[in-house]
Amino acid sequence: MPKPEDIQKIVREVAALVKQEAKATRGAVTLSPEVAEWLQSVHESPVVYESPAPESGAHAPHQELADELAAIDAEVRQCTQCGLNAGRRNTVFGAGNSRADLVFVGEAPGAEEDRQGAPFVGRAGMLLTDIIVKGMKMRREDVYICNVLKCRPPENRDPSPEEVYYCEPYLLRQLEVIQPKVICALGRIAAQTLLKTTESTGKLRGRWHSYHGIPFRVTYHPAYLLRNPADKKKCWEDIQEIMKVLNGESTPDMGGGLIAQRLI
Repeated sequence: MPKPEDIQKIVREVAALVKQEAKATRGAVTLSPEVAEWLQSVHESPVVYESPAPESGAHAPHQELADELAAIDAEVRQCTQCGLNAGRRNTVFGAGNSRADLVFVGEAPGAEEDRQGAPFVGRAGMLLTDIIVKGMKMRREDVYICNVLKCRPPENRDPSPEEVYYCEPYLLRQLEVIQPKVICALGRIAAQTLLKTTESTGKLRGRWHSYHGIPFRVTYHPAYLLRNPADKKKCWEDIQEIMKVLNGESTPDMGGGLIAQRLI
């Protein structure tokens, strides 16, 4: 059954065609009784979309996974291991679907994220939302978004090795719960941190890697794209490759990438 947003899009397109035809015929356009009745019924009746039930045993119940993530989040809120807790307003654990096929991972919260306690909520977050909604034709709440660090480093500096050492296990546990099909690293710091490399974003993007056995793609951070809009085309190329995997159109070749051990 089509989703409500799909039907609404169809209705808008039909309405545009009707207006175009009416303009061409000086305000008069003829519809068959069947079409007129259908348009009227769609306009007046809300459409309810029911997601298909998951296959038995394929996934844990959604609420169970959400509860597991909430338990890890509660640990993060009490964490004082690396010292970043001294300057934080809020921890920024992550947000989105606990059964998401795609997880975006950034480096660390910024000032606005620290203030709101949510990832990617500033201008960079708006661009990421556009990539997801306008580019991928998905809802932001259908993916999962998080960072390597759960607390903001002072002055938005790069994460230190000690901070990554203490915080990365929380990310691993998040991924163990979600079990995504693909991880997308946003920017140099996230990519270098997770892949344990010093290669640039330009060298890391354009090919598949593996992060604990999960297909891993690198693209530019939205904040970088705001400063360098010419590279949005390259980012879109990366996103298209991710979409092919999510849609089952291709299988990621991780043979040439940086391989890490599988999740336990």
